[in-house]
Amino acid sequence: MFKILKYSFFDLTRSSWSYIYFLFYLLLGIVLLFLNNDLSNAVITLMNVIIILVPLIGTIFGVMYFYNSREFTELLLAQPVKRTSIFLGQYLGVAVSLSLSLVLGLGIPFIAYGLFQSPAIWDFTMLLITGVFLTLIFSALAFNIALSSENKIKGFGYAILMWLLLAVVYDGVFLLSLVYFQEYPLDKFSLIATMLNPIDLSRILILLKLDISALLGYTGAVFKQFFGTSFGSVISLSVLVLWTILPLLNIARIVKKKDF
Repeated sequence: MFKILKYSFFDLTRSSWSYIYFLFYLLLGIVLLFLNNDLSNAVITLMNVIIILVPLIGTIFGVMYFYNSREFTELLLAQPVKRTSIFLGQYLGVAVSLSLSLVLGLGIPFIAYGLFQSPAIWDFTMLLITGVFLTLIFSALAFNIALSSENKIKGFGYAILMWLLLAVVYDGVFLLSLVYFQEYPLDKFSLIATMLNPIDLSRILILLKLDISALLGYTGAVFKQFFGTSFGSVISLSVLVLWTILPLLNIARIVKKKDF
């Protein structure tokens, strides 16, 4: 699996898109952190970009790489190599290359800002952590979709639909539910609904680091009471880990039964 991971990783690093992705975050981090007098505003802007763009890029790259490397995958399947090693290696190659571009792209401005401006920037490392988790999660979900659909056009369509549901539609339904059932106790419902969407969970974890939960009203107080504690942080990160592991287990299940 390591050899396949290494091949996939270096194959993607030779692509210009990896460098464009890296340069985008590098320039965005430099502009927002050094040309903005308010660190909180810069972090909020970075958060809004990350929680939308990272899942989208992870989804598109995952599906695109799977379909473009289909012939190479069929060649590997004819060799005495475990199926799970092939697909998990390819997945890790995509996820690690994208995560590295994100971490280096934002990490360099973070380090520079911490050295020359304010060490307070390190309070927002959750921004990088959640970005890596979202990359791992949506790359895995993209591989699940691609494995389940032989048709490339349908695969891309399902992938974009999944991203839209989790990034846009889910929030709308969630907010409508809170408004419609506002007369009922919604503490547990809000917490569970947030954990069922990795994008929402990532957003809440970053917002709580900014200590602006009071602006979110009663729901924000509930989030602060749970996610703001050490126990809540451990549970939240555990949920993100679970969001990463479950799609990988499903990949292993599919490839064992799938007739290639």
